[in-house]
Amino acid sequence: MLQLPDEDISSMLAVCVKEPGGPEKLHLGQVPRPEPKDGEVLIRIHTTALNRADLLQRRGLYPAPPGESEILGLEAAGIVADFGPGVKRKIRPGDKVMALLSGGGYAQYAAVPEELLMPVPSHLSLDEAAAIPEAWLTAYQLLHLIAQVKEGEFVLIHAGASGVGTAAIQLARLGGAVPVVTAGSPEKLDVAMKLGAAAGFNYKEGDFSDNIQQFTEGRGVDVILDCIGGSCWEKNIRSLAMDGRWVLYGAMGGKSVEGDLLGKLLLKRGYLLSSLLRSRSLQYKAELIKSFTEQALPHFHSADQPMSLRPVIDSIFNMDNIADAHAHMEANRNIGKIIIKISDN
Repeated sequence: MLQLPDEDISSMLAVCVKEPGGPEKLHLGQVPRPEPKDGEVLIRIHTTALNRADLLQRRGLYPAPPGESEILGLEAAGIVADFGPGVKRKIRPGDKVMALLSGGGYAQYAAVPEELLMPVPSHLSLDEAAAIPEAWLTAYQLLHLIAQVKEGEFVLIHAGASGVGTAAIQLARLGGAVPVVTAGSPEKLDVAMKLGAAAGFNYKEGDFSDNIQQFTEGRGVDVILDCIGGSCWEKNIRSLAMDGRWVLYGAMGGKSVEGDLLGKLLLKRGYLLSSLLRSRSLQYKAELIKSFTEQALPHFHSADQPMSLRPVIDSIFNMDNIADAHAHMEANRNIGKIIIKISDN
């Protein structure tokens, strides 16, 4: 195990949850530092990022999968510190990496299966890198593995200024699809349009399905990426093209549905698909990361590519201001990702 001078290698600083509740339940504490197991790499975390799942877990509504760290945080960027036995990749101490996690990002160190690591492109900072794994892999998975989006198709992206939303806009355009979005403010819609959305509609001002019908000349959208759920199901189905795919990956607008959902979906011959990333198998995540690394990662900030991808960062909080960061997301004020700086090293 590599050791920094005068450092206690048995413990680390992490964000702990006293008990389920609001942001005030978060506090900093000392916890055991993870030891990398067979096939794992130990990362000294520089930055992590917030996700809606963190808010749910803090409230006791989304526990970590069995056997995974109960510390919050589903992604991280940092420096390779050590390896467990059996690591096959050519990774060296000091390499900059970003990682998809099932938990453990709100801490100074995380032990990660080598399959879940991605190299940080040389032109990206670690702050930018921390904004990529969870949001961009989710968006890539929803578009390509679940919806199997095709060139020329219309894609409706709800919460278009969120981390997943800003990623999905760019990935849809990269794949030749036509992204349209909903968001709750003119500022958020402006950001979405600058990222490449072909149209944007304020869901607080009128029925977005009317706008979709007008924009697509009555055809509807081929794919819907939906993190809202119950509160907008009728508008979603009205927006859906014949044989369209409605992909549900969250339920911010409620899980209950009242009305003729099945009948209206049948009339459209629509597909209702759902997906979560955190609970997927290691093999699934590894294959997803391999595909993303090959197909999308080379396009980040690359001057010689016709279309460049970039993570959108809303704000950066220090680790000891984690409660403020959670409150900021709960107020739905963020445009893009909220970054948490764990270490300045």
